[in-house]
Amino acid sequence: MQEELQIEHLLPSPEDRWREMLRFVGWNEETRRAAARSVEILFRRGHELVVQTYDYLRSVPETAAILGWEENVDEAHLEERRRFFTVWLARTLGMDTSDEFACYLFRAGKYHAGHGPRHIHTPPQYIIASIGLVQASFARFMAEAGMEAQALAAAAAAWSKYLSVQLDMMLMGYEVARESEHGDFPVQVKVFGRLRSIVGGDGITLRVDRGSTVAEALRKFFNYFPQARREALQPIWRSQEKKDSLWVEVYPAYVPRPAWRVLLNGRDLAYAGGFYNNHLQEEDVLALFPPGR
Repeated sequence: MQEELQIEHLLPSPEDRWREMLRFVGWNEETRRAAARSVEILFRRGHELVVQTYDYLRSVPETAAILGWEENVDEAHLEERRRFFTVWLARTLGMDTSDEFACYLFRAGKYHAGHGPRHIHTPPQYIIASIGLVQASFARFMAEAGMEAQALAAAAAAWSKYLSVQLDMMLMGYEVARESEHGDFPVQVKVFGRLRSIVGGDGITLRVDRGSTVAEALRKFFNYFPQARREALQPIWRSQEKKDSLWVEVYPAYVPRPAWRVLLNGRDLAYAGGFYNNHLQEEDVLALFPPGR
């Protein structure tokens, strides 16, 4: 029964991916100290960076069109953007490596995919290039402040590492959001109990391909809302022996926690074929119920 109710190949959580990539780029105490030597210089130019960034974005026809500013700038929208950028910059200059910041960046990636309050889709090339422009501004500010060459090089390298991991987190959120829109038809996923506060509502509509199983829809859901995994799922370990390999590969899968139920059109899948034997059709509704519901 456990095999029938398992979900495989979930993406790592934002927190796990964040810590993994920070280790990969070598973000450590020495790197942090190198970046810290430039923080006061960058902080003094922070307001200038925020203002100039949005002046530039509205001056470029492509980004002005993305933001809806071809004719006139929406001042309320501009204020929102500047406020978001200021908060991000403050946390960046504070060299925030918390798990909460990882989730913040993941959510920012989803917003850039058109899943924010204004539903503005920013193509990924502009996300990538914008991080590059921030790095260039950091280097220019340090040079204009007369920072000694060796210290400037070390700080620039440190910021490059840190910002590249931030970019990875945003692109992860972006790709998950775009994947949720890909498919032949929509399927509703309804949630109840504690999941509503985590999801921020009573559910989400995902698109799936014809022939998709319930497992594939749940994979999209828990990739989109990774924070829901801690409530609803528990890991189990599976092994796979690959051809021509000298060892067995172990990987995690997930199953519902005890007393959690997943229903398809009102049928509890623990007693109706599980996640892999049920193929989705248009207008199907999945529901996730916590214990006691």
